Amino acid sequence: MASRFAILILVLFSAYSFLLFRLYNLELVKGDYYTARAESETLASEDLNTHRGAIYFTDENGNTLPAAINRDFPIIYAVPKDIQDPQETANTLAPILNMPVSSLLTLFSKRNDSYELLSKKADSAVASQIENLDIKGIYTHVATERFYPMGSLASQDLGFVGPNANNNSESGHYGVEEFYNNTLEGVASGTKGISQGVDINLTIDPNIQIEAEKVLDDLIAKNNATGGSIIIEDPQTGKILAMGSAPDFDPNNYSSSSVASFLNSTVQKVYEPGSVFKVLTMAAGIDSGKITSQTTYNDKGTIIVNKARITNYDFLTHGAYGPGTTMTNIIEHSINTGAVFVEEQTGNDIFTSYMKRFGLGERTGVDLPGEVAGNLRALNSKSPQVAFSTASYGQGVAVTPLEIINAFAAIANGGTLMRPYINAAQSPQVIRRVISTSTAEQVTAMMISAVDRAGIANIDKYSLAGKTGSAFIPDLAHGGYTNKLIDSYIGFGPTSNPKFVAMIRIDTLPESAIAALSVVPAFRDLSQYIINYYNIPPDRIGNNK
Repeated sequence: MASRFAILILVLFSAYSFLLFRLYNLELVKGDYYTARAESETLASEDLNTHRGAIYFTDENGNTLPAAINRDFPIIYAVPKDIQDPQETANTLAPILNMPVSSLLTLFSKRNDSYELLSKKADSAVASQIENLDIKGIYTHVATERFYPMGSLASQDLGFVGPNANNNSESGHYGVEEFYNNTLEGVASGTKGISQGVDINLTIDPNIQIEAEKVLDDLIAKNNATGGSIIIEDPQTGKILAMGSAPDFDPNNYSSSSVASFLNSTVQKVYEPGSVFKVLTMAAGIDSGKITSQTTYNDKGTIIVNKARITNYDFLTHGAYGPGTTMTNIIEHSINTGAVFVEEQTGNDIFTSYMKRFGLGERTGVDLPGEVAGNLRALNSKSPQVAFSTASYGQGVAVTPLEIINAFAAIANGGTLMRPYINAAQSPQVIRRVISTSTAEQVTAMMISAVDRAGIANIDKYSLAGKTGSAFIPDLAHGGYTNKLIDSYIGFGPTSNPKFVAMIRIDTLPESAIAALSVVPAFRDLSQYIINYYNIPPDRIGNNK
C-alpha cells in the first residue's frame, strides 16, 4: 500500500515539474517568440479577413465565380532582439527574400525590437526554405489574407483590402471593397467578437468581362494608346455587365502599382466625348419638336459662330454636303455643322435642359466610390453662342464614360434613364423619362443607318445602332486643344430588343487616328461575342444586312 502511495506522489511530482518547465519555457525561453507571433497575427488583421465576406461575379446562368475571397498565406517576421548575428542573418536572408542586405541589417540591429514584418503573403516555398534554416529570431506564421483569384480582372471595380487610415487594422479601398466595406467586413458585436461579413454577388459577368478587357488591351496595344476604358450595360435594367479601364493593377500586389492605376476612370474621370454627343443633340431637337427626322438643311461644310470657324472633319476631302442634307445624314457622316444647325433650331435653354435630363453633369448614382459628375458649366446664359455650338458635337463639355453610356442606354430602352448598378442584390431603378418612345425609335433608326452605311460594325442578320466619337484633348496648361485625340464608340443591339449597350474608348491618339479603323471593328467583335454568348436570335430575318 505504501509503495503505491509513493508511486502516486512521484507521478504527481513529475507532472508538476513538467508543467513548471513548460511554463518557464513559454514565459522566459520562448516568450519573445509568442509575443512576436501574437503581434504578427494582429498586424495581419487575421480576425478581420477571416470574417470578411467574399465577392463573386455572376454569369448569364446565375453561376458564381469568386472574385475576392479569404485565403491562408505564410508570413515571415523577425524578433531582432533574439538574432545572434545580424550581419550573417541579413546576408543569408537577402537573396531568399529579395531584399537588400543593408535594409535587413538595419532591421536586425534593433536590439530592443520584438517584431519586424519581413514578408506578408509570402510564397510557400520561400517560407519553407526559411523554416528549414532554423535561424533564431526569424519565424513564420500562417494568417488569413484577402485573395483575388482572377488577378487584375475588374481590379478597379473590386478595389483591394489594405491598412486603414489609423494603420491599426485593414479595410476596403477603392471599388466594391470600399463602397460595401461595412457589409463585407462584419460588425463588432461586443463580447461575441466580430460577426461574419456578408457575401456580395456582382452583376459583372466574368465571361463578358474577360472578353471586354481583352478587346480593350488589344486596341490599346495596336494603336499605341496610353489607356482606355470599356463598359457594357444592360439598357433595360442598368446592370453593369462589364467595366474596365487601363492601365489597371493586380490587387494581390497593389503596392507595386501607382495610385493612379487604382482610379476607375469610367466613373472617376471626365473627358470631352466628341461626336457621339450628336446623337443626344439630335434626340433633344426631335423630342422638343423643333425639328423632325425629315427636316433638311443646306450644308456648306463650314460656318462662322462668334468669329470662330467650325468646319466638318471631312470638309477638305468631301466638301460641303449641300442642300437637302437630312438629319439622318448628320449622324451617318458625323457632320459638325449639322449638329450646330440642330442645336440652333432647338435653342440653348431647351438643348441644355435635355442634356441634363439625360443625366449629364450629375452623378449616375452607381454603387462605386468616388464617382464624379460631368461638366456642363459652359452651357449657361452668359456663355457665347459658340459654346453651345461646339457642345452640340461634344467639345467644350465633359462627361464620365458611365454618364454617356447611360444616356445612350436611355435611347436603347425607349427613352427611360435607369440608375446603373453593380451589386446583383439591388433592383432596377428608373430615374426619369428623358425622351418619348417615338423619339428614341427615330434616333435609333438614324444610328442603324449609320452602322449599315459604314459597313464596319454591322453583323449579318442583326440590327445594330452606333455612333463614333473623336475629340481633341484639351490643353489644360495653355488653353485650347492639343493635337491628340480620344476615339470612342457607343452602340447597342439587337435594336428590336436591345440586350446590351457598349462603350469603348482609347486615349491619346495622333490627330490622324480614325475611329472607324480602331474602336468600330472592336465594337463589332465585342457585339458578336455577346450575341453568341447570350445565344440571341437574329432580328433581321430575310435581310442580309
